[in-house]
Amino acid sequence: MSDPRSNDRSGRACCLCRVSGRVQGVGFRASTRAQASRLGLAGHVVNLPDGRVEVLLYGPFEAVERMRTWLWQGPPAARVDAVDCADAPPPLHADFRLLRDF
Repeated sequence: MSDPRSNDRSGRACCLCRVSGRVQGVGFRASTRAQASRLGLAGHVVNLPDGRVEVLLYGPFEAVERMRTWLWQGPPAARVDAVDCADAPPPLHADFRLLRDF
């Protein structure tokens, strides 16, 4: 992913990450929402049909970077094999949402 600070001039960043491994059925979405809310991020988390989890992160650059690092760990029952992130447009809402499965 390119430096997400380039997303806008306010020091905010937005990226869309797809997390693979054992990340469904282990509390990954709820833990992600809790961590993102603690960091003051907007976005969403949703299970994908292929077994991955999609996470949209938007907020201050440093908070987005901390969250991206956390995604590699996830909750205790998870096993993360890969986290692939790319720049994305910001969400239209100001909170962090746990979405129903795709």
